[in-house]
Amino acid sequence: MTSTQRVTHAIVPPYLLARIAEAGSYRFPIAADAARRSLLRDEPVREQRLLGDRPPSALPDAASSPDRRISDAGGRATLPGKLVRREGQPATGDDAVDEAYDGLGDTHRMFDRVFGRDSIDGEGMPLEATVHYGDRYDNAFWDGERMVFGDGDGEVFTGFTNSLSVIGHELAHGVTERTANLRYQGQSGALNEHVSDVFGALVEQYALGQDAEAATWLIGEDIFTPEVQGRALRDMLHPGTAYDDDVLGADPQPARFRDFITTEEDNGGVHLNSGIPNRAFALAATELGGFVWEHVGRIWYDTLTSGRLGTDATFAEFAAETLRSAGTRFGEGSREQQAVRHGWEEVGVEPE
Repeated sequence: MTSTQRVTHAIVPPYLLARIAEAGSYRFPIAADAARRSLLRDEPVREQRLLGDRPPSALPDAASSPDRRISDAGGRATLPGKLVRREGQPATGDDAVDEAYDGLGDTHRMFDRVFGRDSIDGEGMPLEATVHYGDRYDNAFWDGERMVFGDGDGEVFTGFTNSLSVIGHELAHGVTERTANLRYQGQSGALNEHVSDVFGALVEQYALGQDAEAATWLIGEDIFTPEVQGRALRDMLHPGTAYDDDVLGADPQPARFRDFITTEEDNGGVHLNSGIPNRAFALAATELGGFVWEHVGRIWYDTLTSGRLGTDATFAEFAAETLRSAGTRFGEGSREQQAVRHGWEEVGVEPE
């Protein structure tokens, strides 16, 4: 992929920023201005998207060997910024720098110890991040080379390094680029977002040692300020319930395929419709219980890396591949395969 074709993936969907920019002025004037500027800054990113085309389980504290490099943009929209912390160096006292450093380490550890994948490319690729990007920038994104974190506007969004699921989500876009390379448009784009939500949730669960019952299933928890009536950006187990605020509106994610949203916005609704496979995954995981990275997480990773998914995979095609992967790893008719089947049935996706 050339530099002009690099796909950049952001955690906050454009429809939510647009809502804040339009409706937020009376309650969150700073946030409304920040959202407008963030949308303008993200516009080239959205245009670029359209051009793009088994180790044993380990305990959550098992070590891995990442190569982390954290830079500081100093409030400017320039990359990479000044390098301020490298692998093995002590904490700096800057919360954003140190949270990014720790989050990259947690993500590397989960992929390494659970799936035997050494970094994003499987070959020890350095994990780079830039913090303090832009002036009150309301987003975090993966640009194909590094994680980039804004500080938020302070009225709606806090700093984006606050959420481990956000860090895991964005780095997982890099894994998808180097495996199934799901095109960021329509159903395949929603699957791209879904896969990142899956691994963002697994990174958090693994770091905290949480089983399926203890997990929150929230993506982007802790990035809203207390002024916002909301728990997170998305709820994987209960799509459409993550927030309900007079400025942000109600969480628009559908939970069933019959409610699939057809739109030209958001690259064909990639952040919206990801709630459908998100719920299928979470339902399968909670049916099985225990540590999710040991069963459904492995099935999804096997599916992503199988080489059988087309870049334009539909929900039905993806569902069929997860059932195939479950049968290969755990056996045809196994409890794990049945749980995956039940998850897809519940959201109304019929595997092809």
